[in-house]
Amino acid sequence: MVDKGYSYYRTVIFTAMFVGYTLYYFNRKTFSFVMPSIMEEIELDKDDLGLITSSQSAAYAISKFISGILSDQMSARWLFSSGLLLVGVVNVVFSWSSTVTVFSGLWFLNGLAQGLGWPPCGKVLRKWFEPSQFGTWWAILSTSMNLAGGLGPIVAALMALRYDWRTTLSVSGFICVGASFVCLVLIKNEPSDVGLPNIEPGTMKGKKGSSKDDSTLAELLLSPYLWVLSTGYLVVFGVKTCCTDWGQLFLIQERGQSALVGSSYMSALEIGGLVGSIAAGYLSDRAVARVGLSSYGNPRHVLLLSMMAGMSASMYLFRVTITSDSPKENDFWIVALHPLAALTGLTEQELWILILGAIFGFSSYGPIALFGVIANESAPSNLCGTSHAIVALLANVGGFLAGLPFSTIAKHYSWATAFWVAEITCVISTIAFFLLRNIRTKMGRVPKKID
Repeated sequence: MVDKGYSYYRTVIFTAMFVGYTLYYFNRKTFSFVMPSIMEEIELDKDDLGLITSSQSAAYAISKFISGILSDQMSARWLFSSGLLLVGVVNVVFSWSSTVTVFSGLWFLNGLAQGLGWPPCGKVLRKWFEPSQFGTWWAILSTSMNLAGGLGPIVAALMALRYDWRTTLSVSGFICVGASFVCLVLIKNEPSDVGLPNIEPGTMKGKKGSSKDDSTLAELLLSPYLWVLSTGYLVVFGVKTCCTDWGQLFLIQERGQSALVGSSYMSALEIGGLVGSIAAGYLSDRAVARVGLSSYGNPRHVLLLSMMAGMSASMYLFRVTITSDSPKENDFWIVALHPLAALTGLTEQELWILILGAIFGFSSYGPIALFGVIANESAPSNLCGTSHAIVALLANVGGFLAGLPFSTIAKHYSWATAFWVAEITCVISTIAFFLLRNIRTKMGRVPKKID
């Protein structure tokens, strides 16, 4: 039975990280939220806006990788709180500025500070929760981004309307600064910091005082499973980015759908993603609770492969069944959806598009959550942050490939051809991951056999 002390500290620590990361994400998007108000006061063209937002994206990718490595070398609570403090300070200074050059420089700094947020969260979650709970709490914590992304535009718009954009950024920045000190006090790195026994087996000390699970970076990098995970994450994140970035253009430009249907597809995708992320964490934790973790294979693989297959199937249906012409009355999905379409006031094709968006979101955000969980829990205790940093970096490469290279295929051929390439890539990755599902999953040092 878990001591009451664990329950108390888990609740306090998780709440602090959830609120803290909600503020991280809100202050990552404040420029986008108040962009119309800024443009009313300061003349900015599309290139200026692109420069400002791109500077943050580049800095964030770099910083998140470095932060993952730093989380294995220093206190996670100090790293998390320091990043939140810096994000707040940058936003306050941003509210005092008025030129594109300063905006871009400050938003680059914002991106650097943003990268300090998530890796420490994974480190703290692993220290405080058993493997059979880790995935669920990881997924729930990730919904802080959905909360900030959903409520943020409304809150920022109301504040900008009542006051102005400078006040909005300044107030949100000062709230971040205050919250950073609260997080520093409330977050604890591991149970032993408050006099409780550590949960993680890897924290047992050996004869020389070092962790029994300690491995070197070279041993981690030589683990084949690290690169299997990284490649899978690259493909899944890249394909997901293709659909979120270009899906509505495909619907509008090649399938003759309205802008409203395109934006509705994106909303359905995000809602499906929220449900999929939590479901992936919870269901895979149930699997871990039943059979436990071993050195070969992982109980989370079954759900991961099922969701990757769901991505491929939903992409195929999205590409093939959605047409610019009116669908045939005897198509199986038209017949099945007719009663529900009549009830909602949507056409059968519009409803089908929303369903496919929700299915793809469910099937893509689930694996994204699972790749992060598996990379963290399969690595040695002293390198779990580094492991997650490496697979996340490869995921960012996938996101980059979903940009210009993907749009170039669409330019020379068609959106349908580009989505076919993404679909085939996803199918091949799913098959390869299935064939490698029983690979040695414990990364790092291989125990020597004793004769």
